[in-house]
Amino acid sequence: MVGLTDIGKLVLRLVTGGLMLFHGAEKLMHGLDHVRSDLAAAGLPTALAHGVYVGEIVAPLCIIAGLWTRLWALVYAGSIAFAVATVHGRDFARLAPTGAWAAELWVFYIVCPLVIALVGPGRFSLDQLLLARVSAVEGDR
Repeated sequence: MVGLTDIGKLVLRLVTGGLMLFHGAEKLMHGLDHVRSDLAAAGLPTALAHGVYVGEIVAPLCIIAGLWTRLWALVYAGSIAFAVATVHGRDFARLAPTGAWAAELWVFYIVCPLVIALVGPGRFSLDQLLLARVSAVEGDR
């Protein structure tokens, strides 16, 4: 029988990775000029803008697939934490016009991948499939 915990881990991976892919797709379609501008304004090398593709495309795809999930979840969280610190740091000390905490979305995008790194990918993942194959091969020895 399929455990609800594994279904929950799959849903968490799909939602967390899927939502971030929209950010990465936007940058693929429209370029990195605004990212470069933000980096330059912060006094950082604009070449760092290419890291967005790792954090917003590669990492979410690997999280969705459940491939090297814990590693890519930490990369994702670090990438977003860097972007937030560089561009949106002031959001942590203010409220949005709606009265909500202005940083709540950034907290979601940092904490959810950290939770994925802590709990792992679950049964419905390439990590689990690869682990089962490695265990089977090692058992044959």
